Amino acid sequence: MTLGQHPAVAGGAFPQLEPDWVDEVLLAGAADEVCLYLDEPVSRAELRRLVADRHHALAGAGLRRGGSVALCLAPSLAFITNLLASWRIGAQASLLDYRLTPYEVDVALKRLLPQVVVTAERSTAGPLRGFAEITERVRTYPGRPAATTHAVIQLSSGSTGPSKIIARDAANLVEEVKRYTLIDGVPRSGERIVSLASMVHVLGLVGGLLYSLHAGVKLTIPARMTADGILSTVAAGSQPTTLLGVPFHIELLASVRQPPKLPQLTGMTTGGELVRADVYNAFVDRYDVRLGNMYGMTEVGVIATDLFGAHRPAVMPAPGLSVREEGGELHVSVPTSPYLGDQDPNRWSDGWLHTRDAGAVDTRTGLVRVLGRRDSQVSVGGLKVDLTEIEHMLAALPEVAGAVVVHDHAIEAYLMLADGAELSAVEREITTRLAAYKRPRRLHVVEQLPRTATGKLVRDQTVLRDQSPPGPEAPEQPETPEQPVEPER
Repeated sequence: MTLGQHPAVAGGAFPQLEPDWVDEVLLAGAADEVCLYLDEPVSRAELRRLVADRHHALAGAGLRRGGSVALCLAPSLAFITNLLASWRIGAQASLLDYRLTPYEVDVALKRLLPQVVVTAERSTAGPLRGFAEITERVRTYPGRPAATTHAVIQLSSGSTGPSKIIARDAANLVEEVKRYTLIDGVPRSGERIVSLASMVHVLGLVGGLLYSLHAGVKLTIPARMTADGILSTVAAGSQPTTLLGVPFHIELLASVRQPPKLPQLTGMTTGGELVRADVYNAFVDRYDVRLGNMYGMTEVGVIATDLFGAHRPAVMPAPGLSVREEGGELHVSVPTSPYLGDQDPNRWSDGWLHTRDAGAVDTRTGLVRVLGRRDSQVSVGGLKVDLTEIEHMLAALPEVAGAVVVHDHAIEAYLMLADGAELSAVEREITTRLAAYKRPRRLHVVEQLPRTATGKLVRDQTVLRDQSPPGPEAPEQPETPEQPVEPER
């Protein structure tokens, strides 16, 4: 089934915008209006001045219209102003996560070949900091001008393997910003978003920063990304407030047994993976607000939403997007390929992005059910097994603090145990809750499960095996006729 486009934003491909789109779409507004709050309020007049200063500095380093720049900065006013200044010049900006190692940054720069690189000469960034105070370092790099007219280059999360290079032009970003304005339940002018999502990645970038600037919503970043730090930030403002984050943040907030009364908190919106039912219920019970779900991808941005929790676990396509199901996989209408480099027809073809997500579209209501990654569905002795189902079951056990389930010739589970829990208790629960062919052959206990920069659990087995120090392992389960381990070829 294919859903029709919303008439307000239908019309297919958009023309490339001129650099003044930054002034017209993002920076316009009353001079004294507070648009950002990072420790201190930032007015639109101040933001415009800071962007103009960075425009001058980047131009002084040789950045020109059609040029290329890479930003590797922690969430900060410096990140925001350098990004907007780069776009104002008409340059292509590649966004690198500041948590990458120097080796990873070097590898990324060799792939992207920017002409200018902006990093932090001094920074207060830390693992629990929501934002940093930064003094920039601008240097030239032996790269080349932008080969395309795209405004932003992002690297995919890499939760299941190597990152892909994803490109979006200015018109596509503006299209998504305007799509947000048509979604029921997003914050409106005069309200506030407290964003926990990284601005390097699409949810925090477009759903947080760009939408807030366009719509007159005050974007606030907590000084500390702890439960207390987040809740204190919500309490510090009187405007109706929406939290924006990923499932990791919901788990963090749901762990607070008796949160303070927050009458200004109207709800939370989460991107990324579907929140487990037990975590969802705990959050709603503790805070008595709506918890909305947003389905999206770096390649497209927001695809579908259920911001009031009315259709959980289904979502409704966002205005202007068509979604179809083909062969059990969800496809999204995208006029041109979002990928740079060699084009893979298994990822995009004939105007459709192949999401690699399993799902279904209800022909009567148009609602979309996202059923997990297609690579999470494996065949065990001819029987289909959904690894996500096993993962959710394990993670819901009181003995388990976190779980990742993978398949490589056999089903294996990597577990973080709750304090004082015994692996033997987990083994007993598995035998009562899972059919024999679904049970993991091996259980690995690790101290920490790796996550991507956007908070997604990493399911790359090479990364999982490298977790150190490893914990105890349950004895390998023997093969039985009920539990074959070879996948269907």
